[in-house]
Amino acid sequence: MPYDASDSVVQLLDVSKEFMRDKIRIPVLTNTTLHIPKGDFAAIMGPSGSGKSTLLNLAAGLDRPTTGRVIVNGQDLGVLSEAGLSRFRSENLGFIFQMYNLMPVLTAFENVELPLLLAPLNRAQRRQHVEAALRIVSLADRQDHYPRQLSGGQEQRVAIARAIANDPVLLLADEPTGNLDATSAQEVLDLLELLNTQFGTTIIMVTHDPKAARRAKRLLHLEKGTFVQADIEALETSR
Repeated sequence: MPYDASDSVVQLLDVSKEFMRDKIRIPVLTNTTLHIPKGDFAAIMGPSGSGKSTLLNLAAGLDRPTTGRVIVNGQDLGVLSEAGLSRFRSENLGFIFQMYNLMPVLTAFENVELPLLLAPLNRAQRRQHVEAALRIVSLADRQDHYPRQLSGGQEQRVAIARAIANDPVLLLADEPTGNLDATSAQEVLDLLELLNTQFGTTIIMVTHDPKAARRAKRLLHLEKGTFVQADIEALETSR
């Protein structure tokens, strides 16, 4: 289904990405064009090594394409310096990882606040952002708890609160339910759906889990570095 590129939060325009191993070129993405429209919730599946993590890194400006252009929220990432990319990420993007990446010596509040220390916010403004994010993930009553005092599902919800505290245009989730039990995974997916449907957050989620992929609006499949649009309904019969 075609999308109006002017409404795209993420555009990959004829993007290829190669890595060098010794003197051998290893292609990961090949002449790929992709549009993620505003308000989309796209799940990306594919075998290991198909380029899923590379895609997220390109969209985040953590890596640069070998050829082609990556445009996020109207900004061509290729023209930004490393300092400019860092500033762009802090103002526009949120990240959720399989490993929660929380600082064990910081409380839930302090973990959520951490990336906001780079933003032009005063202490009172940071507190407002943190408290709002923790309310959204239903952990306002756990703000003074340390990660070791939380369940895995609660830790991931703190990580989500940290990712949304700056009100990002784009949320990038890399296997967000990969380390969770079924109940906690369901809660995290419910939360992602809430962020997408009620708050309009655009989400790209990489997952191996068909149950997680079914929660997205759109499924994309990566096969040997090329995107193939897939039907979410087909997941029902693929198991």
